[in-house]
Amino acid sequence: MLHNKRLPAEWEKQEAVLLSFPFDGKDWPGKYGAIKWEFVEYIRKVAHYEKVLLIVSSVQHRSQVMKLMEMAHANLKNIDYILLKTNRSWMRDSGPIVIKKENGSREALQFSFNGWAKYPNHLLDRKIPSAVASHLNLPVHRVLYQNKPVVLEGGAIDVNGKGTLITTRECLLHPTLQVRNPGFTQQDYEQVFRENLGISNTIWLNEGIAGDDTHGHVDDICRFVNADTVIAAVEPDKKDPNHKKLAENLEILASSKLENGKKPRVIELPMPGRIDFDGMRLPASYINFLIGNGFVLVPTFNDKNDYKALGIIKDTFPDLEVTGINAIHLIWGLGTLHCLSHEICI
Repeated sequence: MLHNKRLPAEWEKQEAVLLSFPFDGKDWPGKYGAIKWEFVEYIRKVAHYEKVLLIVSSVQHRSQVMKLMEMAHANLKNIDYILLKTNRSWMRDSGPIVIKKENGSREALQFSFNGWAKYPNHLLDRKIPSAVASHLNLPVHRVLYQNKPVVLEGGAIDVNGKGTLITTRECLLHPTLQVRNPGFTQQDYEQVFRENLGISNTIWLNEGIAGDDTHGHVDDICRFVNADTVIAAVEPDKKDPNHKKLAENLEILASSKLENGKKPRVIELPMPGRIDFDGMRLPASYINFLIGNGFVLVPTFNDKNDYKALGIIKDTFPDLEVTGINAIHLIWGLGTLHCLSHEICI
């Protein structure tokens, strides 16, 4: 273990799942009515298994959300509320990354959030890590490198809990588009991963999927499902731009190694059919699932591949309950279940 810190894998025991109930629906223009109920169903499912830390914007907003949860017969005892006004609800990227120290204690890492180097209205979201850490009574560590704040979103990385991390060059190393940390090299990022997350080995994939406005988040294309196995998206349609992108990533995975020197086992997962809405291609992917205490929640899209994807994921997690959550409205916000959540491991 490097620097006496470790970022747990998502399948390890969790204290809670962090979510934020949208209060104005601006990320889903024209669909907020439907979005509220998709959120309610998502929260209800998670709260059936474990604690939900739910951010709401005000006392009034909390009252409104509580009524919705009561109507849906959610496990209200498993929902704790945090009052904080935010810009958005994408907890994977603006929420804290909780790491474990060698002595068993935990720490909330606060990376800087800059709206994916794209959106200017993100300053309220920078308060999320400290608010969540305060609620959990955890110390906060602001991540610096060469005396400068480091920008890193949770959706940009995935780990196996043993020392290997997967990310993409498109997201972190593109020289001109949505640059998170100007001047950062691959070696700089790997040093940040080493010092703060206990990572000894980084696998660099190339590109994310078409329509992804985060510019290459890995949690739409490849995820660890256990310490030595990844599940990776594939697109068989050669006319689709995702075909080449995802095929290149498979080639990289085939030649990559884990922290122990072994090659990762790779499970292929099909993409859903292309989804367009209001002139935009949406980044729909089954890879954006959430792993929790005893369950896996998988976004579905009213697509012929829904059943196939659920079957593959169920075979991958034979001891967990695998459930599909309709995300056909959520994806209009350009993300689904994993993007909206952040696990807090024990």
